Amino acid sequence: MIVLIADKFEQTGIDALRAAGMRVRVEPGLEDAALAAGVAESGCEVLVVRSTKVTGPVLAASPLLSLVVRAGAGYNTIDVGAASARSIPVANCPGKNSIAVAELTFALILALDRRVVDNAVDLRRGVWNKKEYSKAGGLKGRTLGIVGMGDIGHAVAARARAFEMRVVAWSRSLTDEAAAACDVERCGSVAEVADQSDILTVHLAATAETKHVINADVLNRLKPGSFVINTARAEVVDYRALADAMKSRQLRVGLDVYPDEPSAGTGTFADAIVKCEGVVYGTHHIGASTEQAQDAIAAETVRIIVTFAKTGRVLNCVNVRQPGADGWTLRVRHENKPGVLAHVLRELSLDGINVEEMENVIMAGETGACAHIRLDAKPRADTIERIRSGSGSILAVSCTSASA
Repeated sequence: MIVLIADKFEQTGIDALRAAGMRVRVEPGLEDAALAAGVAESGCEVLVVRSTKVTGPVLAASPLLSLVVRAGAGYNTIDVGAASARSIPVANCPGKNSIAVAELTFALILALDRRVVDNAVDLRRGVWNKKEYSKAGGLKGRTLGIVGMGDIGHAVAARARAFEMRVVAWSRSLTDEAAAACDVERCGSVAEVADQSDILTVHLAATAETKHVINADVLNRLKPGSFVINTARAEVVDYRALADAMKSRQLRVGLDVYPDEPSAGTGTFADAIVKCEGVVYGTHHIGASTEQAQDAIAAETVRIIVTFAKTGRVLNCVNVRQPGADGWTLRVRHENKPGVLAHVLRELSLDGINVEEMENVIMAGETGACAHIRLDAKPRADTIERIRSGSGSILAVSCTSASA
């Protein structure tokens, strides 16, 4: 299997892929038309990217492309809709950078509280201003508001407890029981989190539902002098409203992500948010960039690709349709012989039934097997009877509703 790695990637991961028998091509820096050409020329079945954008033309560049792996958590740089239309699975590596992002989140919080950057700049300029920089609130007893309680949100909450902070949080999936288990107070909305927070930090994926979830209304609920931290995605915060709130409410802001980031590792940067009046500290979208995180992401990427090569299964697939409450499952116990499943599928096709998912499990000894076939409708009774009686290798057939 040919794997094209179009971004910087850990050597440990490259070595592991080659040890697993993959033909690996490493071409970091490919973008747009050059990336499409690389996909076409290489004949790759797997494309691995980090920050590189994977567009519709890239996905259409070769009929051999069968899997795209985002070596990281967020996948907003990949045209998932276009991938789905071409039946190309997209996988990611969730949770592997959680600790790294949580550590940077607290680095920004502490830097804002103690104005570490301004301290250092003045010292380098030969300016001693202990009178000004002695002013700091401290973290103990202050309220940290977390918007988004996935792996990163949980890691941030754990570190906040070590600083003896009160933690309030909102997440669509956060229940009272889950909040109690991680010692946070659950809020009913993002606005309620902002009402209580001295420091607001956001840890949401960028989706249509989360765009500008941190908006003017949320920001104006914060106390004057509060902190806002964004180490997630630029799209989840309205940066224009943030700039206004910095002036009107004297907010201190720590950012690792921006609306118009350079696509390359180096380049010019001119986002207006970092030039706003007040205290704005920024880093270069490095939240996941620790050796520990990158080694973990590389290992997960390898696991995804090797599993796909051996079994066809896609771990951490982000564009697979989740089974609904409707539908039917046909279970066929059969002898492990050629032609049995072809017979089953032919009868379903004649009945106008579409197969949505299928798994055929071979039993120990390899003489028997059981097929689990998810259908979009219930087969007619005579169809089930033809399946049962049309092959001497079929042992039993049953059909149940997914909602049963």
